Amino acid sequence: MFDIDGTLTDSVPMYHISVTRALLAIGILDIDTDYNNYKHHTDSYALRYNYERNFKKTFSKDLIEDFETNLIDQMNTFDPVREIEGAKSLITFFREKKVPFCFATGALPKPAMIKLDQCNIWHDEKVLATSKTHESREGFVLEAIKKAKSFYNKPRFDKIISVGDGIWDLKTAQNLSIDFVGIGDTNKAALLKNGAKKCFSNLEEFKKSLISN
Repeated sequence: MFDIDGTLTDSVPMYHISVTRALLAIGILDIDTDYNNYKHHTDSYALRYNYERNFKKTFSKDLIEDFETNLIDQMNTFDPVREIEGAKSLITFFREKKVPFCFATGALPKPAMIKLDQCNIWHDEKVLATSKTHESREGFVLEAIKKAKSFYNKPRFDKIISVGDGIWDLKTAQNLSIDFVGIGDTNKAALLKNGAKKCFSNLEEFKKSLISN
């Protein structure tokens, strides 16, 4: 199970800026941009949290569609994102070897798929779970697993591995008793300190470790 931003696509700085600008576009002026310290590291939470702290009233889910459209508009002002080294190759390898996989991301669906498209990484919405349906990471991770069972016609998996780059990915895996593999050097020390057992600088290294084993 793959996170997307920072794990498969090198898109975190661009996406944070896009989220901020998309919030401004719907009239939210006082924005908490410390996204890494949010209760839920997801687009839907960023929208609800900032909307309610600005307008002091209950958030309406109808706003998600407008927010998603604004996000896409803002993303289009940037150059296409690049893959994390080895991302496309690893997904292709899994498809060739018929290894079941899915995507679980705190982004919204259309922005997530645009980033994968820009990196030419295969995906199918049938194995993509996002924060559009679940504000918490645990929610859409469980949805991703459910979708994968249906897509691959498997009632259960003997082993589930979450692949991510952030502390929030690790904590979610720990909360759900799922194995975890860390990707990237930015958060490597923090991931290891918080209990990650395996971390790789990129997905090419991860792929090599799978082949050697």
